[in-house]
Amino acid sequence: MTPEPSTPLLLYADEWLVAVCKPPGLAVHRSPEMPAHEPAALQWVRDHCGRYVYPVHRLDRGTSGVLVFAFTAPVARALGLQFEEGRVRKQYLALVRGWPPESGTLDHALRRLDPAPPRDDRGRATQPQPAITHWRRLARREEPVVLGPHPTSRYALVHVEPLTGRQHQIRRHFKHLGHPLIGDSTYGKGVHNRWWAAELGLQRLWLHAHRLSLTHPGRSHELELVAPLGHDWQALFDRAGWSWDEPTMQDALRG
Repeated sequence: MTPEPSTPLLLYADEWLVAVCKPPGLAVHRSPEMPAHEPAALQWVRDHCGRYVYPVHRLDRGTSGVLVFAFTAPVARALGLQFEEGRVRKQYLALVRGWPPESGTLDHALRRLDPAPPRDDRGRATQPQPAITHWRRLARREEPVVLGPHPTSRYALVHVEPLTGRQHQIRRHFKHLGHPLIGDSTYGKGVHNRWWAAELGLQRLWLHAHRLSLTHPGRSHELELVAPLGHDWQALFDRAGWSWDEPTMQDALRG
């Protein structure tokens, strides 16, 4: 079953910005399609801090992890520019189907996902935008279940670092690689998503924004924000059968 959105965890706050760990299933901000009673991260942060906040970037609703808000419009613009110029380091953890290579970089442009794609001054649809994603495989496992053409089913835990910030970039890139994320109802495989949901007793997109590093807009030093892994990830790690490609990461992630 899909858990109800839980409360964000406050990671950092000062007079310029605030960062939280967003739980999976919680929208960043409200939309007209949402029920009136449904919470959103922006409203929670605003109420918790007792002041207006400005969103700086986005996370997909199903993605958990580091989410940053600014307290003023100028700070929001300054931080937004860092994201646009690729000066923010973003590190994710993901569970994917299959065993991708130990490491790699995918340079594959992505089109906008707008219902009506933007057009240039001649009325032509704009070209796909550059999109680059690094990954490193951390661990593998093989389950003795038949969920496709093979006698077993393989999965991997990967560290992902997108150098650009296109919509659904990680999810779309791993689908392009043939290793879609588990729990991804849009780009993934339903039979694998359902199997993992039944095994762990929960349904979620297995993507977590683990670390985010940026230049502090008021103090000019590097600020590293780390979102701890929740009980769902710990339950995943506790399953026997993992073969770690990077053994040192096992304790680091469990920490």
